[in-house]
Amino acid sequence: MQWLAGFFLAVTPLVNAQDGNTTAPFPNATYSNATSPDPAAGEFPGPAFSHPYYPAPWGSGAGDWTAAYGRARAFVSQLTLLEKVNLTTGVGWQSEQCVGQTGAIPRLGFRSLCLQDSPLGVRDTDYNSAFPAGVNVAATFDRGLAYARGQAMGQEHRGKGVDIQLGPVAGPLGRAPAGGRNWEGFSPDPALTGIMMAQTIQGIQRAGVVACAKHYILNEQEHFRQVPESAGFGFVINDSLSSNIDDATMHETYLWPFADAVRAGVGSIMCSYNQINNSYGCQNSHTLNYLLKGELDFQGFVMTDWQAQHSGVGSALAGLDMAMPGDVLFDTGTSYWGANLTVAVLNGTVPEWRLDDMATRIMAAFYYVGRDQNQVPINFDSWTLDTFGYQHYVAEEGFGLINEHVDVRAEHSTLIRQIGSASTVLLKNNNSALPLTGKEKFTAVFGSDAGDNPYGPNGCPDRGCDNGTLAMAWGSGTANFPYLITPETAIQNEVVSNNGVFQSITDNFAGTQILSLASQASVAIVFVNADAGEGYLNVDGNIGDRNNLTFWQGGDVLVQNVSSLCNNTIVVMHTVGPVLLSNYSENPNVTAILWAGVPGEQTGNSIADVLYGRVNPGAKLPFTFGAAREDYGTDLLYIPNEGTGAPQVSFTEGNFIDYRAFDKANITPVYEFGFGLSYTTFSYSNLQVNKLNVGPYTPTTGLTSAAPVLGNATNDTAQYQYPSNFTTIPLYIYPYLNGTDLETAANDSDYGSLGSVPPGSQDSSPQPLLAAGGAPGGNPELYNVLYQVEATITNTGQIPGEEVAQLYISLGGPYDPKIVLRGFERLSIQPGSSTTFHADITRRDISNWDTNAQNWAVSSSPKMVYVGSSSRNLPLSATL
Repeated sequence: MQWLAGFFLAVTPLVNAQDGNTTAPFPNATYSNATSPDPAAGEFPGPAFSHPYYPAPWGSGAGDWTAAYGRARAFVSQLTLLEKVNLTTGVGWQSEQCVGQTGAIPRLGFRSLCLQDSPLGVRDTDYNSAFPAGVNVAATFDRGLAYARGQAMGQEHRGKGVDIQLGPVAGPLGRAPAGGRNWEGFSPDPALTGIMMAQTIQGIQRAGVVACAKHYILNEQEHFRQVPESAGFGFVINDSLSSNIDDATMHETYLWPFADAVRAGVGSIMCSYNQINNSYGCQNSHTLNYLLKGELDFQGFVMTDWQAQHSGVGSALAGLDMAMPGDVLFDTGTSYWGANLTVAVLNGTVPEWRLDDMATRIMAAFYYVGRDQNQVPINFDSWTLDTFGYQHYVAEEGFGLINEHVDVRAEHSTLIRQIGSASTVLLKNNNSALPLTGKEKFTAVFGSDAGDNPYGPNGCPDRGCDNGTLAMAWGSGTANFPYLITPETAIQNEVVSNNGVFQSITDNFAGTQILSLASQASVAIVFVNADAGEGYLNVDGNIGDRNNLTFWQGGDVLVQNVSSLCNNTIVVMHTVGPVLLSNYSENPNVTAILWAGVPGEQTGNSIADVLYGRVNPGAKLPFTFGAAREDYGTDLLYIPNEGTGAPQVSFTEGNFIDYRAFDKANITPVYEFGFGLSYTTFSYSNLQVNKLNVGPYTPTTGLTSAAPVLGNATNDTAQYQYPSNFTTIPLYIYPYLNGTDLETAANDSDYGSLGSVPPGSQDSSPQPLLAAGGAPGGNPELYNVLYQVEATITNTGQIPGEEVAQLYISLGGPYDPKIVLRGFERLSIQPGSSTTFHADITRRDISNWDTNAQNWAVSSSPKMVYVGSSSRNLPLSATL
């Protein structure tokens, strides 16, 4: 206890220095008044426990995967044991050109698979595009733009020789607004995220590249996700954080978008660093075997996040299919799989049918997206932009041409600019302050967020700084900019083209100069930001997660100073999520407020298009702006709460996150989820609900087939040795054994210990189908359309505009949120004209998860449908 007190004393100054996070609740991450009314969600009487489920379901070729599985099984049937192991295990960090690569199968002319970040473009290369982040795509509420972005990113990955793009993101979903990587995903609303996930995946895979939905699951904060990383920041823990959750919340909120991803045909899913109910995400048999491969009938393969594997046999039996990057820790040359997986198959702890299934799932995804027709040689190197260098970077071997500098951008800048403007949310527009004409007498721009990074757009590795305009946050979910058009440049071009006066100050702390310029301006445009990112980087004291919800770089003071002297101050926010807006929404001198997110390389042109009226804003908020941090009900854990044990974050708020929490607590937000203004106005009328004649829900029954066995490996260990005259590459992961004795070859002190093979995990006999399963995405009848909804939307203004009509449902139960989003449509409407909003309501949309039945059910509670322009403006309603 004395040592423990010393430990907390040591980290306290660090925490106090992180302005804002000392207001977060401790030792919990849910505010005391925000717990779910459902006792199953709101109480964790003892340590959370993840129920085991074995055996790992084998892929069946269900849905439209039949042809891919036929080809995959034919391919895998040709493989030796060593070749199968090579296909499932990465060769090690920095051992090849991509951030992750499997072993190759030279005998069949099959090159190693290239896995590459990121969810917004090709990472660690050049002549690529820098796309808007996922949160911007969500703000468009535009399925077509989500698909187009996915396809464009897929084309760029394909052009670089990438086989698997590591994106898109549904984890984090965005449980807490300060979460560091929320911006990589879409929205804290599971329906919005699920729809955007599906569209993005289909776009990527249409381009002939395997998409990877990540990070599965409950990966909702950066603090304490990895033990070594935490130690580097002064936190001593023995295990990664555990996200603890009840069954209903898992299904109704966090699993929901992954179900949409699976139904969309995603080829791969990345398991996460964290534990789920005290079992690591990449060896959690409940989340991988039961939920993902059983209930959701996922046909693709599961890969680890980088260094997220914590066992060999255990992870294989729990449903893991590919280990990335292959080594236990970066550049150690050791692996849980590789030779150890060879040993595990030979000694019988991992049955050969499980290895066959791993390899089949990988190859099925390969064929499903047509990689055999679209693959080009890898023409870049993740570790350097030099044209010549070492192919095996960490080993410094294989010197030659490694970067061909292939330009894959095509005309994607046009799409990037379009998404940037289509995702800009107009929050305030007093007295039609916007759009500007470009002929204002004196235009002044303020803020470091308007200008260039003095180090250059890529001057901070992985964008790990907050210098200049925020067009991309930080971490592995990034890409290099080919250029960055800043707001300062775009607005200056606009004003100068009209022979106007333009001046700017991009030093937030030039107080005297700021006050002088603000007093002269006829319009002042102030740019402010708030950054965040991945937890391996500490930016201004923020370890991935944001410490607070305020603007960075003294942004609040900047807005206050400028608006005190200019009565036509426009505030533009580039933020990764919600911020606290002080009184700006009420300040009469702040005439307009816009949220522009993190919009990528065309950020300046995109915001200029909106400011000057070339684009009429139609975006809506994909999250809520609250007046206080605690209004969200949920927060992060910034200090370990179990001593050196695994930090515990229990999701006792249940389904009540973001707008659902505000509704439950009857808190008025500053700007609600789904809110966004236009330069025109719209009215809603004539709601019609048509009930379809659909039969009752039928639980799935029956048995699977027996596990396919596609090989019969000999137990002659002499056949698995390194070939004669074979030259090894240092630190490279190989499948070969270093001796004929399996225990010696394993080099594992736990070799032969009892308990490494859970009961039922080796059973290859036909298994019962799950009632909620039956097809990719779950029971097919969940997606039966029960109601068709229509409403009339009229443009009552003077100019063309786009409106996002939104459909919400009240499920009516005592534990349900007041309303939940279930549909939307972005409509282009001419002035004085009307159009019809259409939305389907499926059985899943009106169902709750029944934990006892382990299935979805429509409760007897009364249900209502609402249609309107935001979660707090719903003029149309009807009883279902």
